[in-house]
Amino acid sequence: MSEPDGFDRFARKWLPLLEAEMRSVLAPRDAVVAQHYQMMHYHMGWVDEAFQPGVFDTGKRIRPLLCLMACAAVGGDPATALPAAAAVEILHNFSLIHDDIEDGDETRRHRPTVWKRWGMPQAINAGDGMFALAFAALLGSSARGVADSAVLAALARFTTCCVALTEGQHLDLRFEQRETVAVADYLRMIEGKTASLVAASLSIGALLGGAEAKTDDALYRFGRHIGLAFQIRDDILGIWGDPALTGKAAGNDILRRKKSLPLLYALEEPTVGQMLTDRMSKPMNESDLPEILDLLAEANARSFTEEQVRSLHQQGLAALTDALGPSALRSPLGVLADDLLRRQA
Repeated sequence: MSEPDGFDRFARKWLPLLEAEMRSVLAPRDAVVAQHYQMMHYHMGWVDEAFQPGVFDTGKRIRPLLCLMACAAVGGDPATALPAAAAVEILHNFSLIHDDIEDGDETRRHRPTVWKRWGMPQAINAGDGMFALAFAALLGSSARGVADSAVLAALARFTTCCVALTEGQHLDLRFEQRETVAVADYLRMIEGKTASLVAASLSIGALLGGAEAKTDDALYRFGRHIGLAFQIRDDILGIWGDPALTGKAAGNDILRRKKSLPLLYALEEPTVGQMLTDRMSKPMNESDLPEILDLLAEANARSFTEEQVRSLHQQGLAALTDALGPSALRSPLGVLADDLLRRQA
């Protein structure tokens, strides 16, 4: 049986190797364009604003670790999947640089965003560079002895994911201009923006580990369900999370009028929806939160949203069992799925 800290032990072993792989991919090619790459390094959490090395928040690196874990789960050597894992994380960070520009966010992980520090044109270009280098990293799998057919299959999955990311972002941007968004439309958006990369990370790791198509497809389904559950769990924490753990004020998403699942569900509820619409059409501050939370409670928004997380989690575990057999729930991937379900931050 896997120990509860199986994911942590795996991460401790492979994270340093992953970081080294990503640094290699994002290394400056020529001194005259070094700043182009240093802006990428800043975003990745490796240097400060003066491009001096330091220890900064890099994020959890969940997606590339899933890629490596999937490779190991199907009997492959995770070392062969390091280029692909680097590609997954570099792609994710490209999307964050562009998201920050499109959303007008001035900080990320408690530091100025790339566009805020060096301007939009340079930030767009740095993101574009990371997008291209993500593909270069994935193609480097061939040098690790991976069969060309497996690399091509992984590249196809990766490319499809890139398109899905842009579709999800398109919907997210559109939703900002709409007063009402259907729950079904929201789920379609987060499938593209969040779940697609989680699913692709697992699928690509499995392909490079030599998985058969049936196993690869099952791991993709596992990733899709867990990715959706991960985002919806975020939606719950954005309204009801403990500020001491989340680092955000209670009800922060409500004050930002963020179109998250609990709010969208309540707005569709016949008796509460109109009252909630009327209340949120007016200026709001923290003193208004209790009234709005009462309306969400009357609509059973939290219980509905938590049930969606549980359902997606169970569907994900069923897909993982299809992929790995009876031991799946005790595997590091199964333990991680449980941890994501229970997370408080």
